[in-house]
Parts: sequence; C-alpha cells; structure tokens
Amino acid sequence: MSNFELIIHLSMFQHPEIKIKQIRELKNLTQEHISNELGLSVRAYSKIESGETQLTINRLKQISAILEIDPIEILGFNVKNIFNINNSEGNSNYINYSDKLIEQYEETIESLKEQISLLKLLMNK
Repeated sequence: MSNFELIIHLSMFQHPEIKIKQIRELKNLTQEHISNELGLSVRAYSKIESGETQLTINRLKQISAILEIDPIEILGFNVKNIFNINNSEGNSNYINYSDKLIEQYEETIESLKEQISLLKLLMNK
C-alpha cells in the first residue's frame, strides 16, 4: 500500500462523532436516549457528537455498545454504503433522508475535499 493510499485509508477513520450521529439517527435513537444510557446530560452528549468534547476510546466503546455496533464499524462507517445497498435492493423508501444528515454528509465531503487538496499539494513538493 502506498503512502497516499494509507493516508486516504486512515482518513476514513476521521470524524467519528459525525459517524456516531449518523448511525444514531439511522437507528432512530435520540440524543436523550444515548445520554441517559451513558449517564450524561443531553448537552454533554451533544458536545461529543458535535466534536466539542474529544471522544475517548472508552466512550466510543460505551456508545458502540448502546448502538449495538462494533467500534471499528463506527470508525469505518460510510453512510454511502447504506444508500448503495438500499439502491441495489431497489427499496427507495428504506431510509428517510433528514436535512441534518444531508448537511452533515455535505460537511464531511467538504472536509475530505480539503484533505485531498492538501495531500495533492504535499505530493507535488
């Protein structure tokens, strides 16, 4: 694997807070439900999802247990895969897009575009 491929592969593990929020929303769980399970206030949990509070490995494990998903699956989660599976099965009503999910996804795309541009600049040096 080249350094470029490794960097791109590692970038998939960025922004776990966004991925947690996407998974929570796909499972129709509220921040209140997750925060209660964690013994946190809704505001404290909201700070985790917004990235204001750094996500620790232990907290990731706790959240993944509540979401019933392996922590590694959260880190590698790509909402596109859900929609691709949905489209390949011909079930267009499988997921109801929420405005927030679309907004988060667009923010992730912009962030990744910036990272790609930076990597291109670094490769050309």
